[in-house]
Parts: sequence; structure tokens; C-alpha cells
Amino acid sequence: MKVLFVSLGCDKNLVDTEVMMGLLAKSGYEFTDDEANADIIVVNTCSFIHDAKQESVNTILEMAEYKKEGSCKALIVTGCLAQRYQQEIFDEIKEVDAILGTSSFDKIIEALDEVLKGKEFKKCDELLRLPSIDVKRTLTTGGHFAYLKIAEGCDKHCTYCIIPKIRGDFRSYPMEVILNQAKDLVANGVKELILVAQETTVYGTDIYGKKMLPTLLKELCAINGLVWIRLLYCYPEEITDELIKVMKNEPKICKYIDIPIQHASDAILKKMGRRTNKQHLIDVVGKLRNEIEGIAIRTTLITGFPGETQTQHEEVMEFVDTMEFDRLGVFTYSPEEGTPAAEFDNQIDEEVKLDRQAEIMELQQEIAFEKAEALVGKTFMVMIEGKLADENAYVGRTYMDAPNVDGYIFINTDEELVTGDFVYAKVTGALEYDLIGEIDYEFT
Repeated sequence: MKVLFVSLGCDKNLVDTEVMMGLLAKSGYEFTDDEANADIIVVNTCSFIHDAKQESVNTILEMAEYKKEGSCKALIVTGCLAQRYQQEIFDEIKEVDAILGTSSFDKIIEALDEVLKGKEFKKCDELLRLPSIDVKRTLTTGGHFAYLKIAEGCDKHCTYCIIPKIRGDFRSYPMEVILNQAKDLVANGVKELILVAQETTVYGTDIYGKKMLPTLLKELCAINGLVWIRLLYCYPEEITDELIKVMKNEPKICKYIDIPIQHASDAILKKMGRRTNKQHLIDVVGKLRNEIEGIAIRTTLITGFPGETQTQHEEVMEFVDTMEFDRLGVFTYSPEEGTPAAEFDNQIDEEVKLDRQAEIMELQQEIAFEKAEALVGKTFMVMIEGKLADENAYVGRTYMDAPNVDGYIFINTDEELVTGDFVYAKVTGALEYDLIGEIDYEFT
């Protein structure tokens, strides 16, 4: 039987999708990209903010049409929306046959067995359970890079965030499970591992009694054939000197870090339930830059949080201008049902949120362009991502760019390159967020 997967939302969700696909592949199922050709459709949903919820609902409704037409025998909904609105989905969308929550995605075979017998299936385990990921994943990222999920859930309980309620408290995967999966991925051609969790920096505190990310990184660095290791979602207050030292000294670890800071006003940070303040953010960024030469720092901000004044918005603008982050994204605040912030007074008009978002991104665009121009003439190791159609040019990434969120370098060459290859490229030009380059034969 042929299965179609639609994976929505974040890279953590994508790992769950790849685990489910691995379990199905092991049981003899095949996969298709054609909705009309699918016997089974699985939608792995997101429910982080309003737009993500809407996309998830629309996708389920779209896939339900294939069930109505009779070409699809089973429609299964998994992930965050399924966990959060399990009964509502069953009640409102009759074509849905099975629901698997965020702690139950590894029950996909059991769900299909029941559904194909004509039974309804719902499994949304308590959020204390850690789903098994000990399976050969079916990669959807092209095979040259992969996300490595090291933990599930979050303990932070920021006032705007629904994640602890739909993914549970923080639970680390045992190190041996992570290392086994990493070794399997590398043995099958993966050259870059991207560590993800709701928060990677506190890895191990729940099962080992202390932060074990530095130890995990050292173990990963020992895997033969692995070229790059990239760190995402490091909360600023949890970044230790030990972590910085490992990042600095291990050549396989990309000099790149993603630090979600969300705001720069102490008053707003406190209302958000964040465990840091503006001066601490300045200190952490300063320490990273002082200790790790050439480090690329990515961050995210939320604009239009309840009660955010124009003065506080301008404080963020000044902060961004001063800090000159290498990469930056901005979300408009989304009031999520069941979170404290959704009940706060002084909710901001959507138009004001969008205006403030645009202002920050316009400023960041100038910063990014200046930083890109400063790289002209420098040579970097580049991972090839693909070839531009009908052109002698390839798309690649430097250590400064995570896939799907950051920029690219476009390399003009007559050479035949393959996705996943590493080459040295000299930067010859800069675009708004991207670079232009050519092969630097002095380094090859």
C-alpha cells in the first residue's frame, strides 16, 4: 500500500515524520508524493501559532477530499494539532480515521492495523511518555544533512507558548539512542547533523542530573565521516562556558548558534516569562563573539506582545542595530488559547504588529547586506545543495547558514558537482541575504 506524508511545522516535527516513515518502510509500506495515488494519507500537524493551526486544518480538509472520492482508504492526523484538538478533529472532520498525539507517533503501525480493519483509532498518550525513535529513519532532506532530535518537550512555560501543553515537559533521549541514530545516519551518507529540541542547551539535566550537551557534542565529533554539526535552539541563560569551549575547540562543530531571545525590553521579557534580561543577552552574545572567532549568531524576536509600547519597540530596534545579529527572524505575537499571555490586557492590533515586524526586518536587511558585502574576497568551505536549472551554477551553504532558514551561496562553475559535496568557494559578490562565489582552486 502507498502512503503519502504531509509534514507541517518545525524540524522537530519533520524528525517525527521520518521516524513514522521508517516504521512503515520496515513493515513493507511504500511512499508516494501523489495524493491521488495514495492509499493512506498521514498529515503531521503544527499548532504553534494561529497561522500554523490554520495551515494544518486546511491541509486536513484538502486531504479529506481524497477520502470522500474513495481513492484514499485511511486518513491519519498526527502531531501538535492532533494532540491539542483530538476530539474536535474527530467531531468536525468525519473523514479522519485515526489521531496520534505528540507522544504517540511511534504507534503508527498499530493505528493503521486498526483503521484498515474499519475501526477508529485514537492514541494521545500522557505527555510524560518519550516516543521511541530507535528506528532507521526515512530521510526527507535529501540525505546529505539530517536533523537529530535530542529531547522532547519544554519546562520553560513562557507565557505566550503552548508547547509544554502539547509536547509535555522536557525529556531527554538517552545518549546511546542519539548516538546510535547519528551513526546510522552518517553511515547512510549524512554529512551534517543539526541538533534540535525545544531547547538543546539543557540536554541531559532530567536523566543525568546535569547539562550533558558538551559531552554529547564530543561523542558526535568522534563519528567518522561526519563533517558538520550544527546547534539550534540554545536558550541564552543556559549557555555555559563549557559549551562555548567545546564549540570553539571542536572543528566539526559549525561556528554557528541559534539563540531565541524574543525581545530586548526587560519589562516585556519579564511578562513573557523569559529567564533573562537585556544586559545578560548583551553579555552572552559578547562572550560568544569574543571566544569563537567568526561565529554566526541567529536569533528570533516576537513583536506586538501584549502591552508592548512604541518605546519598547524602538528599544528592540536599537538593540538589533547595536548587536548586528548575523541572522534574524521576527514573528508577530499570536495569542494562543490556553496560554497566560492570551488573557493579558492591552493586546496589540494586528496592523501594528505587522508594521513593527516590517520595520525590524528592514533594519536587519541592511545589517545582513553589510555583513554579506564584508565577506567578498574571503574563502569558505561550502556544502553543495543542488544545481540551478539550465545554468552552470550550483546552490550551496557555508557554515553560517542553516538549511531552509538562512541564505545560500551561488557558485558559478563548469565543474560537475553532486549534492552533499564540499568545495571551497571564494565570495565574489553579495545579494540581500545570499552570496555569489566561485571555486577557489588554491584551497582544493
